[in-house]
Order: sequence, then structure tokens, then C-alpha cells
Amino acid sequence: MQLALFEPDNAANVGAVLRLAACLAVSVVVVEPCGFVWDPRRLRRVGLDYLERVAVTRLPSWSAFEARRRDEGRRCVLLTTAATTRFDAVAYRPDDILLGGRESQGVPQAVHASADLRVKVPLAPGCRSLNLVTALAIVLGEALRQTDGLPA
Repeated sequence: MQLALFEPDNAANVGAVLRLAACLAVSVVVVEPCGFVWDPRRLRRVGLDYLERVAVTRLPSWSAFEARRRDEGRRCVLLTTAATTRFDAVAYRPDDILLGGRESQGVPQAVHASADLRVKVPLAPGCRSLNLVTALAIVLGEALRQTDGLPA
């Protein structure tokens, strides 16, 4: 299982995702460009001392990400409020990549079209969206539960 972030624009959220990944023993791919200067000091404010415990790959573009994942034969599961499929209605695979979009605007239509699956976390009426890290944690927890990938 792997987490991926599409052009993230919030360093604190990236730090929180890295901490989440470290704690659940999954790797992270960051599709650049980022909307902030990649600075370990900024990431460490939320990621704390967990940052050294997570494997992070930074890729220069969406096309580089797509080429890599296709070479590896991995499925891309996009978390999006525009999905019609609930996250808990999907059968996850151990090599899935769970992709989160930019905090400010999600992902462009081309990324939506490239995703193998699009899932959403159902929300109470009147609520628009969860924080990206919260949504990733919910979906990652379910995916790891299904694939017996939770740490012992």
C-alpha cells in the first residue's frame, strides 16, 4: 500500500501525511510541483521525529508518476468528493496507491480520468469535505484492514 499526494500546497498537511505513513508502515509519493518550498523544518512541525521513518519519493510531474505506477502495475485509487463510490465498498489490493489531491483544488480532470478507481468518504448533510489527512487516514485504515496490512 502506498499514499500519494498530487501537487500538495500545504507543508503541515504533508508533514501529517508523512507521520501517518510512518506510523502505519507505508511509503509516500509526492507528485510535484508543491505549493510550498520543500523544507524539512516546515514538515517537521507536524511530522515530528517520524519523518526519518518513512520512505518518500518525490516525482517531478504527473506524467512521471503515471509512468512509474504503470511500470509497477499498481492501481491508482483517487480520493475525491466527486466520486460516487464509497471508500468502504471497494476491495483494496496490497499494492494500491491511494491518491489525494491538492488541498485547495483537488486534482484536474486528466488525473480523475487516469485513476482506476475514485472513492469518497460519506459526509453528513451540509458538509463539503474532510481535511486531506483525515480522509487519507480513514481510507488507508480500511485498505490496510482489508489487505491484512496493519502493523502487528
